[in-house]
Amino acid sequence: MSLDRMVQFERATSVDDGRRMSKVWAALGEPVPAGKLDVSDSERWRSASSEETAEITTRFRVRYTAFTASITPKDRLVSEGVTYDISGAKEGRGRRAWIEITCAARSDR
Repeated sequence: MSLDRMVQFERATSVDDGRRMSKVWAALGEPVPAGKLDVSDSERWRSASSEETAEITTRFRVRYTAFTASITPKDRLVSEGVTYDISGAKEGRGRRAWIEITCAARSDR
């Protein structure tokens, strides 16, 4: 898998606007090169609103660094204008060579 894309990680912080707490996403570190592999896709109906949503599960591979090793499912990833929720991050093949990040993007955003 070639590292032919750039991805930006984001981390949420809580902000109190005086009335309520809200989540604000901000860039985390600099963009990093990544490879992308779409793993699966699915469609489902939301019964409450009778809307169909589509979700695609994608795996990104980035070089292992102290920064990329610190990525968790609390973070998210943006690539080519699409925001992905991270479901897992693990060390890939080769000791400290790669981090594989599994995430999902939904069509209803």
